[in-house]
Amino acid sequence: MTDRVAAITGAHGVLGRAVVEAAMAEGLKVALIDHARGASTPHGALELSGIDLSDAAQARSAMETAAATFGRLDILLNIAGGFVWQKVDDAEPAWDRMFAINVKTALNAARAALPWLTQSPGGRIVNVGSAAALKSGVGMAAYTASKSSVHRLTESLAEELKDTPVTVNAVLPSIIDTPANRKDMPDADPSRWVAPADLAAVILFLASPASRAMTGALVPVTGRV
Repeated sequence: MTDRVAAITGAHGVLGRAVVEAAMAEGLKVALIDHARGASTPHGALELSGIDLSDAAQARSAMETAAATFGRLDILLNIAGGFVWQKVDDAEPAWDRMFAINVKTALNAARAALPWLTQSPGGRIVNVGSAAALKSGVGMAAYTASKSSVHRLTESLAEELKDTPVTVNAVLPSIIDTPANRKDMPDADPSRWVAPADLAAVILFLASPASRAMTGALVPVTGRV
């Protein structure tokens, strides 16, 4: 058992649920932050639903509540995000939406959590980028541009915080094995994709004391794709 506290955004998505399970298995106290409400809240966890993290004030309120409930905040796991496949000339561009749910959520959550993370002896921020953002493709411009911004945010914030105990890293998954991806790609072999539990394990390593020598890292987690 540990007294460390983790705020997990996007906690009720497929990856978010895997991260929550892994965090609680390690004995972390967790605050589940999401716009949606989950089907159930794990025993001992703090449920903060209806939170729009693209709104800085709501992000700040969520982190204040988490820190007040547990008396501290040591870890921020920015799992919130989304994907859209869309060509550049689409009649209803999704660029604003991609940047809102992928970049602004991570930025606002980090800014809101920093007053507590910098007071922790092992403050950690872990973001979710994307391997696809290293080289984009057809229909991927809005999504990969937003995830590339998450990469740059990770690197810049890591540099800004080098005089503090806080480390900032990101995982760069390829295709994650989710029900939505299986539906969209019925002919693919999902055993070659990244299992949510495996990605969660990497995220929890980056949130652990063992990762103290790593900051500003963009860690590929690409399965067998």
